[in-house]
Parts: sequence; structure tokens; C-alpha cells
Amino acid sequence: MPSRSIPRGSQRQTEDSQPLLEQVERDDVIFSVGGDDDDEENEGVPANGHIQSRIDDRALPLPLRSMVQSRETEYELDTDDLENTVTSQSHPSRERNDDGQSMPLLVGLIDSAHARTASSEGTGFGLLSRQGGLDENDDIDIEELTAKTHAGGGLLDSIANMANSILGAGIIGLPYAVRQAGFFTGIILMVVLCAVTDWTIRLIVVNAKMSGRNSYIAIMDHCFGGSGRAAVSFFQFAMAFGGMCAFGIIIGDTIPHVIQSLFPTLHSIPVLSLFTSRQFVVAFCTLTVSYPLSLYRDIHKLSRASGLALVGMIIIVTSVIIEGAKVTPELRGSSAASVRFSIITPRITEAIGVISFAFVCHHNSLLIYGGMRTPTLNRFAFVTHVSTALSLVACLLLAISAFLVFTDKTRGNILNNFSQSDTLINVARFCFGLNMFTTFPLELFVCREVIEQYFFSHETFSTQRHVLFTTAITVAAMFIALITCDLGVMLEITGGVSATALAYIFPAACYLKLLPATVPWTSRTKLPAVLCAVFGFVVMILSLVLALGKVWTREGDAKICI
Repeated sequence: MPSRSIPRGSQRQTEDSQPLLEQVERDDVIFSVGGDDDDEENEGVPANGHIQSRIDDRALPLPLRSMVQSRETEYELDTDDLENTVTSQSHPSRERNDDGQSMPLLVGLIDSAHARTASSEGTGFGLLSRQGGLDENDDIDIEELTAKTHAGGGLLDSIANMANSILGAGIIGLPYAVRQAGFFTGIILMVVLCAVTDWTIRLIVVNAKMSGRNSYIAIMDHCFGGSGRAAVSFFQFAMAFGGMCAFGIIIGDTIPHVIQSLFPTLHSIPVLSLFTSRQFVVAFCTLTVSYPLSLYRDIHKLSRASGLALVGMIIIVTSVIIEGAKVTPELRGSSAASVRFSIITPRITEAIGVISFAFVCHHNSLLIYGGMRTPTLNRFAFVTHVSTALSLVACLLLAISAFLVFTDKTRGNILNNFSQSDTLINVARFCFGLNMFTTFPLELFVCREVIEQYFFSHETFSTQRHVLFTTAITVAAMFIALITCDLGVMLEITGGVSATALAYIFPAACYLKLLPATVPWTSRTKLPAVLCAVFGFVVMILSLVLALGKVWTREGDAKICI
């Protein structure tokens, strides 16, 4: 090809338009990052704001579809078919966070740990958060950039995480909730509260988009200032930490009994006899299984473990249904129709608290949303619908089948109604304890993120701080589980009150605050949120009064297991 002379005025533009890494003959724009128009501030950046690169004839993948401005950013129905739009829009919508960094709107709802990491690194999406654009000395790791482009989990991963978060310790208490509320009222409550839970989980993400914030704490801070920030931080931490303590207690109440039933002479063997000790099993399982899983920073990486936990939950439900029909007469409850098919009982308020605790996963809904590879409202709604539907089916099967057998003898932990020598139930106990291994890290994610958001929201990610908080929270929860068989009234207060606040009051209150004041509260837009907030407030007050009332009785005494 004959050489051509280049005018001096266009020489600089020609040099800047060369590929960042190596010269290629094709002019196709493979990956583009919108930059500022000021040439002086963006020296070394192409005039058209594009970066062109090709390595070993392999093109970089297109940016995430969720980075592209779509109908969802205008609060309309979004679509996942955005491939054509990706190639036609080179300047994604952005939002400014508190420290002045810019972030793509739809990716801005990832958990704050990702955001802090991105802003502190010189690769990947961290490049997007620099106000000054790219510098000619920037060293771009293309492999890491590609990995970040494909970061996050798919729909099945998100469904596994959310369903596992719902089907935690609360499911074994649902037969007891049916006993407290009455057979028909208990079933109606489970269906209604499941539907409300589905709506409020999605409402939290809607609130995040309407407020432009990326966490539950930031949403409350935006709507109600420092008092809202403090309130949601307290309830989130209390709910998650109380759940961690309960999971540790369940491990100690299930795994040692299973081991003793499998190996009756194990207690007489030196060293191995430690596995029949409740304290040793709790410490061993927490430190060797739950703690390593808790060190992950990406919640979607727990999806495989959550999938195994869901399989274990299916085994639990199946075991209760099968063995319930074989229970001996002395273990069965009353067969009177007035007891078995009761309409309503006076302790319905306590039943609402138990059911609410079982379904609540609002404190990690934004973490699950941020863990999606393509976070859109439609996709998250699908994840929420499927997860809550699966959870409701499992809860109804377990609650109805168990209550019809044990009726007035139904205990808070339905597995304790069965004989200790029942082999299939021992398998269920083992699976339930195994389920706690993976649910424990999900709650620790929330505790750790609350601390990071409340105290270190403007700081970059620190590995030392990450490990310190993970270790401290794990050891604290493990210590309580080691010395306590029953958290008593304190766990009931933190669980019942926190569950109603996080699931019913806060999401509805924020939604009402973010809507225009001109919209009447009786409209279809506001009325459901008003009713949800009022319902949650009434249940929270009644639960608190009933829980405090137990302080004056022996029913509220804690059981120490030293």
C-alpha cells in the first residue's frame, strides 16, 4: 500500500486513534468506554472516547446488557433482548455516588464491596469510575476486565440463594405456628404472608432504583436521614446475627445426636469421642465449614452450596411426611376434629411472628440482586416469584402433614416430636444441620455488609477489615451457640420485631416517602403500601408486648448448656 502524507493538524488525532494494546487492521469498535470531552483532562484517550483492542484475534465480549440504558431506567417494563441496543449506545447511563465517583445505573445496585473494589483498582469497571478518564500509563488487565464483564450468577444461582435464605431455621417452626393460629387460619396466614413477602422483596429493589441507592441502609438514609440509617442497620444486624446464633444452636442439637445414633460406641473411643460432644461439634462445624464459606465476598459463589442445602430441605420435608404416618400412638396428638381442624385460636399473633420470621429474607435481597449477572427488575421478579413459590409449597407440605399428626403436641422444632431412634428422621436431622452450614454464611454476609455500609461506606475495600469482621462475627455467634441451648426471650424479641420491621414496615415506608406527595394515599399506588406498613407496625408492637410478658414467667428463662 503506498504511503500517504498526514497533515500536521490531524497527526495527533491519528496517533490517539490507534488501539490501546497493539495495532490491528480492523476498525470495528470491540469495547468502548465513554469519556469526557475535555481533551486536556483526557490526554491519551481517543478523541471519540473509544478503546479498541484485540488480543490473539479474540475480541473482548460486549459489555453487560445491564450496563446499557434501557426502558428499565425509565421505570417501564424492561427486556433482556438488548443486544442491538448495546452496539448502538456508547455512553451508558451513570449515577454519582456519595464520593463523586460515577457508576453505571443498573450495575450500581451491586453490593458495596464490589463498588469499593472497583473504585480502588485500576482494571475492569474501576476504569469506568474515574472522572479523569484513562491515563496513558494505565495498565489494563484484559483477562480481569473480561472476568468482571461476566461476573455474577445466573437465574438458577439467584433462585438457589434466595430459596435457601427463606428455607432456613424458620421452616421447622411452621407446624407450631399452625397450632398457635388454628389449622385453617394458619394456612391462610402462610399464603397471605408469602404473597406480601414476595411483593416487599421486589419493593426494596424498586426503592433502590427510585432513590438511586445501592443498599438497604442507603435507601433508609435517603428517605429518613440518620435515624432511618441507624434503625435499619440495627434491625438488619439483629436479625442476621440472631439467625446465625440459632443456626449454631441447631447444629449442636442435631449433628451430635445423628453421630451417636450411627456410632453408638463412639463415646468410648479416645479422641473420636469428641464428635459426640455438643460444644466440639458446634465449634468444629462452624470453623471448618461455615467460616471458610463466609470469607467469600461474592454471594453468588454460595449458590452451589445453597443448591445442596435445598436438596437437603427436600429430604427433610419428605422424611417428615413419610415418618409422620408411622408415628406410634403415644407420640401422636389429639385426633379430635375440633383440635385437628380448628378455625382460629387466641395465640394468632405469635403465629404471625413465627411465619414472618420463616419467610423474611429482605435483609439480603439487594445482595442477591447484585449477585445476578444481568440485574434487571423483570429477572429479579422472576427469581423472587419462583423462590417464594417453592418455599411456600415446602412450608405448606411440612406444616400440614406434621400438624395433622401431632396436633396439640406439636413442638417448636418439629423434628423433636419424633423418636431419637428413627433412622429416616435422623437423616433429616443431619440434612437440617447441613443446611445450617450454608445458611450461616448468608446471614454473615448481611452482618458484615451492615458494618461496612454504616461505618466504612466512603472507604475502599480492605482485605484486613474483611477478614477481621468475618472472624469476629463468626466467633461471637459461635460463642453464644456454645453456651446456650435456647436464646429464650431475647431471640424472640430480635427475631420477631426485626422480621416485621424489615419485611413490612421499612419497605412500605420508603416507597411512600419516594412517591410524589401529590398522589393520594387512597390510590392504588399508595394504599397497598399504607396497609402493609400499618399491619407490620401492629404485629411488631403485639409481638414485643407478648415477648416482654414472658420475661416475668419461667417460660422466658434461657437454657444454659455449659
